Amino acid sequence: MKLVLTGSTGNVSKPLALDLIAKGHDVTIITTQQDKAATIQESGAKAAVGSISDLNFLSAAFAGAEAVYTMTPPNYGAPDYRSYMAGIGRDYANAISASGVKRVVNLSSIGAHLQDGTGPIKGIHDVEKILNELAGVAILHVRAGFFYTNLYANIDMIKHAGIIGSNYDAATRLVMVHPDDIARKISENLTRPFNGKSFTYAASDIRTAKEVAATLGKAIGKPDLQWVKFTDEQSLQGMLQAGMTGEIASNFVEMGTATGSGILFEDFHKQDVSLGQIKLEQFAEEFALAYNL
Repeated sequence: MKLVLTGSTGNVSKPLALDLIAKGHDVTIITTQQDKAATIQESGAKAAVGSISDLNFLSAAFAGAEAVYTMTPPNYGAPDYRSYMAGIGRDYANAISASGVKRVVNLSSIGAHLQDGTGPIKGIHDVEKILNELAGVAILHVRAGFFYTNLYANIDMIKHAGIIGSNYDAATRLVMVHPDDIARKISENLTRPFNGKSFTYAASDIRTAKEVAATLGKAIGKPDLQWVKFTDEQSLQGMLQAGMTGEIASNFVEMGTATGSGILFEDFHKQDVSLGQIKLEQFAEEFALAYNL
C-alpha cells in the first residue's frame, strides 16, 4: 500500500514507519526538517520536506496515498494552544479534500470525547470534530492514553527533590501507553479497510500514580519514592519556573485536574479495550536508562 505519515521521526511515527516498511509498504514520511531527510530515506521510506500549513505542499504529499496517518505536533510557544491545534486540523482537512485521500488514521487522545475542561486535549477534541466533517472520507481516531514517555519530565524533580507528583493524588488510576504500542495500533488499522467516522483506544497498562512512583523508584534504586499531590497553584508555579508559558502551564494544570477527577478516562472504561504489550515495569527499565544518563 502507498501510505503517507506525518510526525517525522517522532516517538510514534518512527516505529510506525519501520513496521510498515518491514511489511513491504510504500511509505512517505513528512518532515519539516531537511536534515532528517537522509535518515528517513536510509530507513527505506521517502521523505517529503515541507510545512503541514502549506496546502499545496501537503496536498501534493498526500496525493495518491491509499491511507494517511495524521498527528498534531505540539507547539508550546502558541499564544492560544486550542486555536493552534484547530488550525492544524483545518490544514489537514483541506489537504485531505484537495488530494482525494479516502482513508485517514488520526492520532488523538484519551479524553478527546470531552469538549472542555481537559487542557490541551480540548484542541485534540476540535481536530477530531474538524476531520469528522469531511464527507466521503473514512476517519479513525486512535485515542492514546497517558504516554509513559511523559514521565521523563519528572527526572529532575526526582533527582533534586526526591519525589514525583502532580496536581492529582496517589490513588488516581492512570491509563498509560507506550509509543510502540500506539504505533502497533495505528499500523494494524492503517492497512485495513474501514468506513465512516470512528475511534479506538491505545493503552498499555492501568496503574495508580502510587504504583507508578513505586515501580519507577524500584527501577532507579529509590524504592521509597513517593507520589506527592501538589496544589494547582504549586503545579502552575513549578511549570512557570521550568520555563513554560502561562498559556501552556495553565492548560497542563487543567489537564491534571481532569485526570484527578477521572473524567478523562470515563469513556475509555466504557469500551472493551485490549491492552498493549508494554507494561509499566518494562517501561521502568527504559526510564532508568534515561535517569542514569
